[in-house]
Parts: sequence; C-alpha cells; structure tokens
Amino acid sequence: MQYSEAIDYLYSRLPVFHRIGAKALKPGLGNTLRLCEALGNPQHQFRSIHVAGTNGKGSSSHMLAAVYQSAGYRVGLYTSPHLQSFTERIRICGVPIAEERVAQFVVDNQALIETIEPSFFEVTVAMAFAYFARQQVDLAIIEVGLGGRLDSTNVITPAVSLITNIGYDHTDILGDTLAKIATEKAGIIKPGVPVVISETQPETEPVFCQIANSVGADITFADQQWQLTDTGLLNGKRQVTVGETGANLPFSETTLSLDLLGSYQLRNLAGVLSTVNRVAATWPVTTAQLAEGLANVTRLTGLKGRFQTLQERPRVIVDTAHNEPGLAALFASVGSLAYQHLHVVVGFVADKDRLPALRQLPREARYYFCQAESPRALPVAVLQQEAAELGLIGTAFSDVNSALSASLGEAQSDDLIVVTGSNYTIAELTNL
Repeated sequence: MQYSEAIDYLYSRLPVFHRIGAKALKPGLGNTLRLCEALGNPQHQFRSIHVAGTNGKGSSSHMLAAVYQSAGYRVGLYTSPHLQSFTERIRICGVPIAEERVAQFVVDNQALIETIEPSFFEVTVAMAFAYFARQQVDLAIIEVGLGGRLDSTNVITPAVSLITNIGYDHTDILGDTLAKIATEKAGIIKPGVPVVISETQPETEPVFCQIANSVGADITFADQQWQLTDTGLLNGKRQVTVGETGANLPFSETTLSLDLLGSYQLRNLAGVLSTVNRVAATWPVTTAQLAEGLANVTRLTGLKGRFQTLQERPRVIVDTAHNEPGLAALFASVGSLAYQHLHVVVGFVADKDRLPALRQLPREARYYFCQAESPRALPVAVLQQEAAELGLIGTAFSDVNSALSASLGEAQSDDLIVVTGSNYTIAELTNL
C-alpha cells in the first residue's frame, strides 16, 4: 500500500471530523485504549506535556516544542488538524513523519482497524503514540483535538497539563456556557499532575480550581505569575519584556522576540513560561534556549497559519481564527498595524454558531467571501447573505485562491489583506 492509498483508505473507511463534523466522534476512550493495548501501550513509553484549550493550544504546543528543541531535546509534537499534508500532525524535532511510515502503519494494523472500527482521529492518535515510543523521544507535546475529558489523547499521564483560553466553540458538543466548556477541558487534569491555566477567567477559574483540588493537582494561573509587556515589532519579530509578579522566577527581566506575530500570543506565552518553569527539574531550559526557541517557532516546528505573512506590499496575512474569541484576538492584532485599507478573505464551516464570529469582523473592510471544498463548508451565497445583514459587504467567490487573487487585484500597495475564517479555508491556499 502506497501513502496515497493509505490516506484514501483512512478517509474512506473511517469517520473524519473535519469532513462530517460531530457525527465522526466516537464517545469514550475505549477505542483508543483498545488500539493502544494492541500496539503495546505506547502512551506509557514516553513522557509528555498535554495541551488543551479553545484557542491557543496549537500555538502553545508549537512554542513548547520549539523551546525544548532549542534546549537539545528530542521532541515529538502531535497536533491537529493538518493544513496541507496529513504528515504535519506527527513530527519529531519539526520533521513530519515519513509517508512510508504512515503507509506501513496502516498495512500493519488494517485488520485491527477494521475490527475496532475507530474514528480517523483515534487512529491518528494511536499512530502518533506508537511512533513517538518507537523513536524514543525525550518528551512529546500532545495537543488535544476536541474538548479534553473524552478526547482520544486523554489516555496519557503527562508531566504537566496546560489549558489555554476558554471560549465559545463546539458548543453543541462541549456545552453552551464557559463553565461547561471548561469542565470538559479540565478533563485532562490528572491526579497529582500539575496543571497550568494560561488565562484567568471569572467564569472558569472556580471550575479549574475545584477539579484540580479534587484530584490533588497543583494549579498555576500563568497570567498571575508573569508580567508581559508588548513593546512592538523589531526586525520582523514581536518584542515582549518579561517580569514576574510573584516569587523570584527564571526568565524575569528578559526581553523575548516572538516570530509568532499576533499580539494575542502574549496570552499563550504566559502559559508556556509557566509550563516550562513547572517542569524545569525534569527538562531544564536556559534563558538563552528559551529565547532561541520562541524566536524561531515556525522554522523549528513548521507551524503555519498563525498571523502568517505571505507577502508584502500589499501585505497578506493568513490566520486560522475561526470562532468568536479567535477572530476578536485576530482583529485586535490587525488594529495595531499600519495600513491604508483593509481587505478580508473569509470562509466558514456550516455547523457552527456563526453569528458571534461574524460580529467580530470589522465593517470598514472590503470582503471577499469564499467556500472551502470540505463537505462541512458553508455555501458562499449563505455566508454573503448573513454577512450583508450585519453590514459586511463583499463579493462571492468559488474558492479561496480566486478570492485572494481578486483582493490582490483591487488592493493598493499600502493596503492589508487578511485571509481567515477556518482551517479549511487556509489549507487550500496554493502559496501557503
């Protein structure tokens, strides 16, 4: 079986969330545990950091991986969804898993897959864990797929758990209040395992404290531990001065350069710093190594789609923000930039509450609406109509590349073009 055949088999044989949404979910951890048991329980053969949250978990995972790579560790990184290649989901020191290994895993375990009938995501988690165990990584950064409590990745016992921002997303699955969503995310908190919360939020703080205390997990609220000051851009990187608000902490009185340029990354940075500090006895990191990693996240890990600049004059920024808090953070960062006119290329999926997200889009922008090829994509005519009802006026295009081409044709050299709305929209860009 060749790689393309293996991927086609997984897509055709298994329910895939990014294609059919919640119908792809298999409730409980039973399938993942059965897969892992058949593979020799690889989830117990490497040490890990577990990362959950509504927004910021992907960026935080890549930042942690980059820091530990800079410190000389052999680092596994599991994230989802991928943008352009399935192999992006499973990396060691920034190098994606080889296509041949993906194909071989499917061949070796095809009978097991057809017996258990897991979801696509459950198979990819098992594949990642088996790969990290066989490759003997020093640590693996494991990003939760959806929620936490029932997420397939929640079969590990990490050295520390990190939970980033909590916002409204997947409310049909996780709950319709921040407290309910936080309860699902807090499902990754394990007995006796420290947990770091990136942001203190009044609706979620009591939830995290109660659950952590109930299982004897030491809890740290990162934004209460660090004082981070954004001092703007220098040489193409965001400058952040680091202070500390509590006891004497490492990395204080340090200036860090971030190659992830969104100002919202400061929220994620606090959680990363507290996580690194919490497990410093296990995986020591110097200030110089921390700075090196954070300045080179995209190069070290291959991260794309986080306030990523595709070109200058006109400047084109792509960002996978796709929900209310994500889009609010994105356009807050956009507001800090200098430009003449704003152009926005946007597409959404159909099975989410879009109105709160649409309300985060600035009215003064010129819009180029588009539709991804995913079966979950919102028809572009529907998006155009819903946006118009909110005073967001623009033209409809069949795909993101034609929409971007049109915006480039209309924009002046000192304008700004933002491409956003969903992972699936960004993934189809030909020049990503």
